[in-house]
Amino acid sequence: MHIELRHLRSIRAIHEAGGLARAAELMNMTQSALSHQIKGLEEQAGVELFARRSKPLRLSAAGQRLLRLAQKVLPEIDALDAEFRALREGKAGRLHIAMECHACFEWLLPVLENFRRAWPEVDVDIRPRLAFDALPALVREEIDLVISSDPEDLPGVSFQPLFDYAPVFVCSPRNPLAAKPYVEAEDFTDQTLLTYPMERARLDIFTEVLTPARLEPKAQREVELTAVILMLVASNRGVAVLPDWVVRAGRQSGDFVTRPVTEKGLTRRLYAALRDEDAAQPWMAHFLRLVRTEPVKLQRA
Repeated sequence: MHIELRHLRSIRAIHEAGGLARAAELMNMTQSALSHQIKGLEEQAGVELFARRSKPLRLSAAGQRLLRLAQKVLPEIDALDAEFRALREGKAGRLHIAMECHACFEWLLPVLENFRRAWPEVDVDIRPRLAFDALPALVREEIDLVISSDPEDLPGVSFQPLFDYAPVFVCSPRNPLAAKPYVEAEDFTDQTLLTYPMERARLDIFTEVLTPARLEPKAQREVELTAVILMLVASNRGVAVLPDWVVRAGRQSGDFVTRPVTEKGLTRRLYAALRDEDAAQPWMAHFLRLVRTEPVKLQRA
């Protein structure tokens, strides 16, 4: 039996209209064409779908079964059609994000909250577990945007600059390094360095300072949460190098102090990597505008 969507729509229309004439009118077709369609469907099924001697026209038991199918399938088809129409008009889409920046949750969540209000039909998700395979996942269209500080040359992918930030040294006021105007690579050799659980190639303190100097911290301790890193620092159980937006809340608390890393300080830039075909989407452009402003607010707080 070959059932088409037009058959389901016809069954539903006849049931709701109570007769062929009104249903044909609603479906913008002739009554004879609609009657011919139903007759062909009944011949396929081998059963009558309507009790024709009743007025208004009523579905038979077999017709009721087909109506239940129509009531289940057609709303999903209509919803899909509406979704595709919104995609064509640039009102809907998918924004699944992966991050190679462990501390970015600090400013990304406020950005996404503002974005959600403006684009409620865009499906938003954060995929932190893809962090270290994020760019291949972007190329495979498993995700739609990667936040990274390490741009690469990938066909079909553009790295759009977002903002610059300063990795700063953070320690307890009781740590002897708090008395220094800035810290250098040698200062870490007798310190426990608290870091996010990331490979060294993605940690600024290693790529910019320690690895070029061929020096190692006394110990390295990986900590998942920013709040725990700051708690350990305040307890003088280690030091850290964190983006400047992360330490904004504790600047006046006295729990820790911040110092530049090297005499000139460090400056890094974050990028949004996205597929070229997505760059023209209006919701993507709006997201990039938001993500360029919210972190600046945090840096000035």
